[in-house]
Amino acid sequence: MRSARWIISAALSLFMTGTTMAQERIRIISEWGDVTAELADNAASRALALMLPLTIGMRDHLRQEKTGDLPSSLPQAARQRDFEVGTLGLWGSDDFVIYYRKGQVPAPGIVILGKVTGDVSIFNRPGYVSVRLERVK
Repeated sequence: MRSARWIISAALSLFMTGTTMAQERIRIISEWGDVTAELADNAASRALALMLPLTIGMRDHLRQEKTGDLPSSLPQAARQRDFEVGTLGLWGSDDFVIYYRKGQVPAPGIVILGKVTGDVSIFNRPGYVSVRLERVK
């Protein structure tokens, strides 16, 4: 009986940890404004969360996204080619991306790190911007 309780307890703990990570929220702060995002539930997002707080210099790319270099690589996770407005992605192993337009990238695609829940259009302007990523408490 004690063994069964332990297994149920461990399973519930694992389930709740996954649910909590799926709801992990971060704030992206810049001189242009700030937004909140929910992180995806994957190894890359969990590794990103462990790096926070973090400041990243970002540049405009193809008038659809801001990109910047992370201080170290994130683990690989499933990739996809399509992205929506507000998608947070990982191109390569250390290139953080904020998409402010909808589109598609070439193969092998991007790792989805999360989704902005605020008005990501604040990044829809040319030029460099420094952003700070912090956990929402």
